[in-house]
Amino acid sequence: MSQRLQMLQVARLARRTLGDAADLVVSFLGSTAASAGGYCNRGGQPDLYYTSFSLDALMALDALPAGNEQAAATVRFLDAFGAGGGLDFVHRCCLARAWASQPVDALPIDSRAALLAGVTGHRAADGGYCSRAGAPRGTAYGCFLAVNAMADLKRPLAEAGPEAEGIVNCLHSLRAEDGGWANAAGRPEGSTTATAAAIATLRNLGRPVPQGVGEWLLARCHPAGGFTAAPDAPIPDLLSTAVSLHALDALEVPWREHRERMLDFIDTLWTAEGAFHGSWADDEPDAEYTFYGLIALGHCSV
Repeated sequence: MSQRLQMLQVARLARRTLGDAADLVVSFLGSTAASAGGYCNRGGQPDLYYTSFSLDALMALDALPAGNEQAAATVRFLDAFGAGGGLDFVHRCCLARAWASQPVDALPIDSRAALLAGVTGHRAADGGYCSRAGAPRGTAYGCFLAVNAMADLKRPLAEAGPEAEGIVNCLHSLRAEDGGWANAAGRPEGSTTATAAAIATLRNLGRPVPQGVGEWLLARCHPAGGFTAAPDAPIPDLLSTAVSLHALDALEVPWREHRERMLDFIDTLWTAEGAFHGSWADDEPDAEYTFYGLIALGHCSV
């Protein structure tokens, strides 16, 4: 199962905690829909990145528009990007993710193949993936995005073979001195998101995760709840919390003694309009962090 589908399964569990408030989340996401198609960013403009998060959040809440004008507008919005030739690597992966939420025949086969070629064209010289084409080394984030985009485009990587081996070797080269993962080799400290990305990618490729990584993530747990982005980060954030809980559950590392603190932290980021802030320093909620809020709540709901 792809990482996207795994996250959707967890996000669906958030309804256990949200109860009737799930309708508020649907309403918030609906309020970001652009009349011409797609979903808007914080500036009120249709945005492919935020569209991919909005679509997955709506799907998790069984509220994805279907058979109406909004659904048709979404397809037109995505179709306007063609095979992603004018997009950077991250947005190509977002386009693949957004198409994955649509009916399987919505994206023509030729466009699917061209979009896939655009993604795989970012393979680095070391066998990993990087947002910059022709890079000598891949990054944990790049490998995570590429593997997921390939799955979204119905071409999941085989666990065996040189392509998977190259990604695994790239990830091993990105281990930081403190036992986490970084997005560049030779770093003294890892980051929470890079570590969670590496864990997810290794597991998707059927490879073992080194011992002690779960404990490294647990050490990022903040006394007030949530997880921090790095060992020296002063406050926790919702992205780091969601991906840490997802990785810890995947590794079957016990963390639920912190569950009440996690729920308290998530609650501090909830807004009455049905969305989530990214952190205590974030003034405006959006679809991206709302999706991460659903994932974090989903893990706490089990």
